[in-house]
Amino acid sequence: MKMPKSVSNWISIIGAIFAINSFILIIILFIESLLSSHDNPYNGIFTYIILPAIMVIGLILIPIGMFVKRRRKSKEGEPKWPVLDMNSSRQRHRLLLFSIFTFLFLIVSAVGSYEAFNFTESIPFCGKLCHTVMEPEYVTYLHSPHARVACVECHVGEGADWYVKSKLSGLYQVYSVLFHKYPQPISTPIKNLRPARETCERCHWPEKFYAPKLDNRRTYLTDSLNSEWNVSMMMKISPNYNTMGLTAGIHWHINKDMRIEYIASTKDRESIPWVKFTNLKTGDVQTFQDTDNMLTQKAIDTLEHRIMDCMDCHNRPSHSYKSAPVFVDEGMMKGEIPTELPFIKKVAMNVLKGPFTNKDSSLRYIRDSIYNFYKIKFPGIYAGKKFLIDKAIAGIENEFSLNIFPYMRVTSSKYLNHIGHLESDGCFRCHSDRHKSTKGKVISKDCDWCHSFISQGPSNNLQYSIVNKTMEFVHPVDVKNNWKTYFCTECHRTLYP
Repeated sequence: MKMPKSVSNWISIIGAIFAINSFILIIILFIESLLSSHDNPYNGIFTYIILPAIMVIGLILIPIGMFVKRRRKSKEGEPKWPVLDMNSSRQRHRLLLFSIFTFLFLIVSAVGSYEAFNFTESIPFCGKLCHTVMEPEYVTYLHSPHARVACVECHVGEGADWYVKSKLSGLYQVYSVLFHKYPQPISTPIKNLRPARETCERCHWPEKFYAPKLDNRRTYLTDSLNSEWNVSMMMKISPNYNTMGLTAGIHWHINKDMRIEYIASTKDRESIPWVKFTNLKTGDVQTFQDTDNMLTQKAIDTLEHRIMDCMDCHNRPSHSYKSAPVFVDEGMMKGEIPTELPFIKKVAMNVLKGPFTNKDSSLRYIRDSIYNFYKIKFPGIYAGKKFLIDKAIAGIENEFSLNIFPYMRVTSSKYLNHIGHLESDGCFRCHSDRHKSTKGKVISKDCDWCHSFISQGPSNNLQYSIVNKTMEFVHPVDVKNNWKTYFCTECHRTLYP
């Protein structure tokens, strides 16, 4: 069947070339994705977004070229628009061919649109497409407790309104990446996050929690033996008997019969000078102010009053960055960093102080520094047990790569985790002994409110508490009683990235 003469123009021919070549490439890439065992975000973006867009542009150019040519011909006396005559078998065949092609195109477009939607909601799209920019978030996500939960489940959630918001935000993010307008590190979008009840609580049941949890921790000191220091704590997540509901324990903060509001004086919510407690059953209301950081009445009236939810403590549920002391301890505990190497904890702490500006140069600096230390201080070990040094370096480099990202200037200190109070003020933002009500009541920072110490001390001389009793905390390093009056962060946050 002959094509209409109006197709014979350069605009339509170029459009046809675009459309046909794009369609062939889409088929090839689609087959390649089916046969490949690896997720390739660039394959997806070309298969479902870029090439279909080029194909549609090509298809649009074909009728445009035909219209332009007919318009020119109309000046020579020919009709401007084609005449449809169903009595002509030739035109009926053309109409049938056009209808079949249109039907097939609509089916392919529907499938392609669905696949494009799924692709833009996929984990590789979120984590791999802008690899260097999103690498910190993607790497920590893969090693998080939520590694099997798709990014969009938390960052977008259900509902067309949030989907539209996320895509509009995504357009700006694409612009930022293309023109290098993104901050380093990327700021956590605290104000744009959905409420926990619309994300976290779709899987987690606030009214039902596990009983108190035993938390065993092991750290290593910086002496020549890398001495172990063990601590076992009973975390009071809920009451001793979980049938009592949320009447006590850490998760009391989200008891449905209580409401805790607060005002943060900083955008990152690291400083909370004002807290309001309301007992919804009795109507009792108490307000507390940080006596070292009092707010004016005008500030109280104008600043945001936020109702406390899961995310105020569990603020890093999927992207948690461990500090150098933590990830080195974990590497030593897993056997990736040999504890028999003298002073390996101390050496690691010294080389990990940073600052780091480039991953390759940072890893090279770590490797060279550790080699030089043992070559000079312990030549016998360097000569006879170099394999232990190599293993230690590999372990430290591995943990470094999972938690520190020099290009994006990402370290644990940039994304503080509010669980606990060691490296961020976390609990102590409110439980400070400084937050007082007008009646003199204080929000205490007594350790026993949240956990009881069951045992602590070096591995060869552990001290144990009496059953159902707690024991006073003993600091691994002699700091006198300063740990009782100072915040932990005053030492722990300032030393390492």
